[in-house]
Amino acid sequence: MSAVDHIEALKAKHAMLEHAISEENARPQPDDDAICSLKKRKLQIKDEITRLKRVTSH
Repeated sequence: MSAVDHIEALKAKHAMLEHAISEENARPQPDDDAICSLKKRKLQIKDEITRLKRVTSH
């Protein structure tokens, strides 16, 4: 898998996590622990995308 393909796959995961966070927040009693976990994972993916973009731009 090329770096560009990997970045695109990570972007898709990032979008899925954003959707999951929105769905959890829409529930009558959102699970704060689940939201926190999803947000942490989303941030990790964003950091990985940023790192890969930096590496591929050199």
